[in-house]
Amino acid sequence: MSQFKVDLELIQKHNVPGPRYTSYPPAPQFTDRVTWPEVAARIAQAQSPGRGLSLYFHIPFCESLCWYCGCTTVITTQREKGALYLQYLDREMARMSGHINPQREVAQLHWGGGTPTFLSPDEIRRLGQSIRRHFKLGAGMEAGVEIDPRRLTRDHIAALREVGFNRASIGVQDFNLTVQRAAHRIQPREQTEQAMEWARAEGFQSINLDLIYGLPYQTAQTFEATLDEVIKLGPDRLAVFSYAHVPWMKPAQKILEQALPSAETKLGLLKLVIERLTQDDQYVYIGMDHFARPSDELAVAQRQRTLQRNFQGYSTKGGADIHAFGMSAISQADGVYWQNHKELPEYYKALDAGGEPFAKGYILTEDDKIRRHTIMRLMCDMSLDFAALSKDLGVDFARYFQAEVDSMTDLEKDGLVRREANGLVVSEVGRLFIRNIAMRFDRYLPAAKERRFSRTI
Repeated sequence: MSQFKVDLELIQKHNVPGPRYTSYPPAPQFTDRVTWPEVAARIAQAQSPGRGLSLYFHIPFCESLCWYCGCTTVITTQREKGALYLQYLDREMARMSGHINPQREVAQLHWGGGTPTFLSPDEIRRLGQSIRRHFKLGAGMEAGVEIDPRRLTRDHIAALREVGFNRASIGVQDFNLTVQRAAHRIQPREQTEQAMEWARAEGFQSINLDLIYGLPYQTAQTFEATLDEVIKLGPDRLAVFSYAHVPWMKPAQKILEQALPSAETKLGLLKLVIERLTQDDQYVYIGMDHFARPSDELAVAQRQRTLQRNFQGYSTKGGADIHAFGMSAISQADGVYWQNHKELPEYYKALDAGGEPFAKGYILTEDDKIRRHTIMRLMCDMSLDFAALSKDLGVDFARYFQAEVDSMTDLEKDGLVRREANGLVVSEVGRLFIRNIAMRFDRYLPAAKERRFSRTI
């Protein structure tokens, strides 16, 4: 029997605020001093037909607010807002497609939110047709969509398959009714099971379930019951997120403060999650908050050292530019990041004026690119091969990062990493602290007291 063991004292010691590194540098470094012409020039440099293309669409609408939510959302019951938003997405795609070589194929498609299934089935089909009108979708495209089972119909799932989706990520959070009431998200287990059955019947190849630990009234006993039910449902992947309490950004979270589990209880929940899911090799702990069955593409890619990481988290599609559409969406091309306006009125206003919904961006330096590649390989491979990285990056890796590697004496003493003559290896328990290890390579990391990030664990 194989089982990942968790040391609670180590978690308490290293549980500090830090970036998630879906990008490097992280989004707080983006600035409005970068202009759209600068971004457009970088996009123009990355248009070879064989260069990968990934499309992301942010659908911000939800009918009700889950009080734990940290996403960029628009809460409304006015269904017509979805139809209007699609018109603006089409405008944005029309503008952006003019910058992209029409021979480039889309290798990856993702819809997130908010709630993409806020859209009606016909609106889903309409958005799919719009995407196909502006872009060339690849035959082997990986297409994932986030699904809310609470207001879902079979026709929603059928429409998503018609668009080309083959992966579904279903929000669960917790099956316990007391927790659901406190979090303002009532979702019986039967709704989740029905959504999974429909998705499998319509031909979805992979299903992920999202859980959150650290929500109000959660205990080890209640969350273990949720885990047992989830395992019975048999998802291919699981994302088990730590509840990020950021009331300075999301004021609704203040409602939860009186009922949140203690720090000790929350750490115990994390220990429970990892040990329960990895028991008997049911799931592989990929890293961060991701788990996958040993036969899943994520687990295989990690074993083969081809796993990638981007704004959608861990991915098997590497080297692709991400063009993201909708309010708040973040894109990346060769050496540049850019983000759309975060508020819907500003997003609409920019497109009405005939311009781009561009708000801010960041142009990477050569040092940024070296550190970005290093952090990604560390978070994906759970190791660093100095010789291979020297070849890939065109630097003497050991010399370039001598200070960073030398700084890891404390991490090595705690058993999180092992420094070798030709590399760095993350231990099994070190996987849990991968954000902490990656932070050693971050030249922009603020002092601990100044960090406005969620905690690393």
